[in-house]
Amino acid sequence: MLIKEAPDLRYSDVTPLKTFVGRREFLASAGAALAGLASAPLDAFASPDSLAVTKKLVTTTDPVTPYSVVTTFNNFYEFGTNKGDPAKNAKAFTTKPWSVAVEGACGKPGVYGLEDILKPHPLEERIYRHRCVEGWSIVVPWIGFPLGDLLKRFEPAGSAAFVEFVTVLRPEEMPEQRGRWLALLPWPYNEGLRMDEAMHPLTLAAVGLYGEVLPNQNGAPLRLIVPWKYGFKSIKSIAKIRFVEKQPTSTWMKEARNYYGFYANVNPAATASTFRDQSVERRLGEFVMRKTLPFNGYGDQVASLYAGMDLRKNY
Repeated sequence: MLIKEAPDLRYSDVTPLKTFVGRREFLASAGAALAGLASAPLDAFASPDSLAVTKKLVTTTDPVTPYSVVTTFNNFYEFGTNKGDPAKNAKAFTTKPWSVAVEGACGKPGVYGLEDILKPHPLEERIYRHRCVEGWSIVVPWIGFPLGDLLKRFEPAGSAAFVEFVTVLRPEEMPEQRGRWLALLPWPYNEGLRMDEAMHPLTLAAVGLYGEVLPNQNGAPLRLIVPWKYGFKSIKSIAKIRFVEKQPTSTWMKEARNYYGFYANVNPAATASTFRDQSVERRLGEFVMRKTLPFNGYGDQVASLYAGMDLRKNY
């Protein structure tokens, strides 16, 4: 399935990050522009062969990492622990039909088909940096839409301070979920965000990359992208969204709480464990290490979310 740009989209329509975040005048004009595009065929699943991209956002001058690298070097432990295992073992993973259960403190709980999840949302291409807690990084053109636009549809209650995400539990298709006594992680995988993090305009519900639908090994059919956090926060193959009052305990916190904190903001100045130096990273395809940027380079947009917090303790 190919994701095609809208016929009238030019490269000059690409939006710089500084313009995208924090300018009310731009948001107003962009809203009018998207309203005009609404009459175009934006139903993401109207055709089995195409998706429409209405806008582009580039957040880095770094070159995009090759598709062949991003789709064969993966952490998706449900399909294996080696970087090449997901691409090899996820081929038979079934993503159609797909549904997402919405639960907890919200006005519209229920089970929603993927078509219903995606239908109202124009798709955007966003080129983001991605930093893994293991010390490697990539640059990816994701296809998706703001997560906050989706969450608003479910009418979160005022008491919902956090939102939790849960991956599908399907041991018949996910080899690493089959272990009962020696399981690698407590399945199903779960993650969470504070509500203001989830509603931030950079947080993306992703359905594709590089102009194509998400490959299974990259989190098909629906995954999270939070570009200022370490990659493990960007949960793949989302099957459940739960609005909760208390901070959820995510999978990696259960596994190693002293190393994997709930916030997981990219912070080169603080390492919870001597296991990994977070001050530098290796961009896949490069040999020279580069300095890691605070908040993965998105500090101007997101640092205010953590005003007054000690990010050495709230890691």
